[in-house]
Amino acid sequence: MRSTHSHSVLSTKNLAVGYGKAEKETVVSNINLNLQAGSFVTMVGINGSGKSTLLRTLAGLQEPLDGNIFLEGKPLENLDTETRSLKISVVLTGQVISKNLTVLELVSLGRQPYTNWLGKLTAEDKAEIQSAITATELENLKHKPCYALSDGQLQRALIARALAQNTEVILLDEPTTHLDLHHKASIFSLLKKIARQQQKTILCTTHDIELVLSLCDEMIVLHNNTTNQNTPEALIEQGIFENLFPGTNVHFDKASRRFLIR
Repeated sequence: MRSTHSHSVLSTKNLAVGYGKAEKETVVSNINLNLQAGSFVTMVGINGSGKSTLLRTLAGLQEPLDGNIFLEGKPLENLDTETRSLKISVVLTGQVISKNLTVLELVSLGRQPYTNWLGKLTAEDKAEIQSAITATELENLKHKPCYALSDGQLQRALIARALAQNTEVILLDEPTTHLDLHHKASIFSLLKKIARQQQKTILCTTHDIELVLSLCDEMIVLHNNTTNQNTPEALIEQGIFENLFPGTNVHFDKASRRFLIR
């Protein structure tokens, strides 16, 4: 269970996300979310439902169309880029990195918000880097170049970089894309462990709904331009997943907690 001392870290009020300034194209509106410290939350929905758009907006990487985002009760829009980088770390799908970097060098980049213009690492920086490497079980790989890593190993290294940044919030977009079942389960279990042990607020988007049903504390379901946040058990009882996919080809079975093809 989550700590009884959990508190709201990231929240939204009547948020609308989408694209455009002069001519706004709203993807999801009336978003009211509340993410607690020490919680592992997943965001699910069909392709095009707005998962990545919402995640990027929560990260401050794109402007909301309406409404507000609050970080520890303060409007996110009032925080400058430097302050945000001390509070929120982001792992995006297809991030461009130099694969000539070693794992240690990649993870060390997470300390950029704290280092001076020379990029000199202090003893505290080095301790945070080592802690992140240990937490993601990359000790034996830390001197290996990123081009020699498997997809799962590289994903762990990117998560380690976010951990080294030591932010209260970690946002991840599809962290298990292209991974097999074993490595997907490994990544999700790692994220849950980090949330619990380090009291981080972790939110990730995913298509692996069945896999995270038994792992995450809460889920945010995007459907028909709306959001529904609750525990997996409550969402199942509400019948949220039964109409998640269009048409009649896919059916959610409550008893087995699985999606079945008719």
